[in-house]
Amino acid sequence: MATQTTPGIKTRTVKVDYLARVEGEGALHLRIKGGVVRDVRFSIFEPPRLFEAFLQGRSFQEAPDITARICGICPVAYQMSAAHAIENAFGIEIHPAVRLLRRLLYCGEWIESHVLHVFMLHAPDFLGKHDVLEMAAEHKDLVLKALEMKKVGNDIVSLLGGREIHPISVRIGGFSWVPRKQQVRAMVDRFQKALDTAVATTRILATLPFPEFEPDYEFVSLCHPAEYPFNEGRVKSSRGLDIPVSEFEDHFREQHVAHSNALQSVHLGHGSYHVGPLARFALNFQHLHPVAKQLAADIKLSAPCRNPFKSLLVRMVETAYAYEEAIRIAQEYEPPPEPAVKVKPRPGAGQALTEAPRGSLYHRYVLEADGLIRSAKIVPPTAQNQTRIEDDLRELAPTLLHLSDEDLTLRCEQAVRNYDPCISCATHFLRVTVERS
Repeated sequence: MATQTTPGIKTRTVKVDYLARVEGEGALHLRIKGGVVRDVRFSIFEPPRLFEAFLQGRSFQEAPDITARICGICPVAYQMSAAHAIENAFGIEIHPAVRLLRRLLYCGEWIESHVLHVFMLHAPDFLGKHDVLEMAAEHKDLVLKALEMKKVGNDIVSLLGGREIHPISVRIGGFSWVPRKQQVRAMVDRFQKALDTAVATTRILATLPFPEFEPDYEFVSLCHPAEYPFNEGRVKSSRGLDIPVSEFEDHFREQHVAHSNALQSVHLGHGSYHVGPLARFALNFQHLHPVAKQLAADIKLSAPCRNPFKSLLVRMVETAYAYEEAIRIAQEYEPPPEPAVKVKPRPGAGQALTEAPRGSLYHRYVLEADGLIRSAKIVPPTAQNQTRIEDDLRELAPTLLHLSDEDLTLRCEQAVRNYDPCISCATHFLRVTVERS
């Protein structure tokens, strides 16, 4: 809802009680007076889900299954961050074939998540449609191709994880089981067909009208010396930060704001920062596979890309990369001697940061000698981006004053959807203080 009050004073209020086409429940409040943004609130009012507390006192073996329930769209990311953090605490090295399978599993999640967001949640904004059903009436072939591409991602997760939603095969040290070589090789033709479809549909999406808007972001991403990042590497930023994951909490701090059930993260001494596809693309472009890199060049998408509205295109370049990486892994894969290495618990702490579809996902666990979890900390991408989303709205809104109230509201909603916010993931944090007298 948008309202204009008191003619001549030029005060406009944008109020969206329930954001549509995002995962979870959130709201938006924006007040502009005299061409100046006076108040911006991206409110996450979905109740806190307290997963960190649930993990306390549980066995380390339960962490991948428990954390997978945090999100039905990106459960693999939570499993991977949990597994790597606990393996870090226990000093475990996984088999190279298991590492390949974990990358393949991550490919599946990126594909299904990116395609879902691009075509079902984000593209309707650019095509002037309220939702994908209305979009399908005019662009049926595009929607059908999207469903085909997403199905390939679902099938990867199902093959490696045991089911499409909340996979159950990931365990500390590896997997509960691994597929036969023939099962993985049999998917290569499907990966290639989906890659061709991704390239073709991205060329179509590149013709959409993108608003001119390029904030001066500090991009933050996991960076690996030889790969486009999924599971391993160092934390780097576009302003010179270069640290091991173990130092993440020395540089990034969460803070509570009154209007949100999710803590907002800032880079100490810098302020808001941006995680996700734009950040990965900016900091890891050189590690894209050839088709994805050429696709970016063909649609004139260069790194860094600072236009958040073009995150739709970057997600499709990453989707193409995921299909290419899936082809590579399927062709190289040989089953490991055992699905998982033996795990011997020991007291200590471990951290890991992996790249969920929406951005960097940090886990830290403190474990007892018997393998019980003493404490857990989880910092999801949307909580990290929340401050930056508000900064985007603060910069964008003054450029939209010429629009009607309805169009102003829609553009502000679209600016939030640029981030594909997973609001349910972001509501793990709520500090409760009880005072009695």
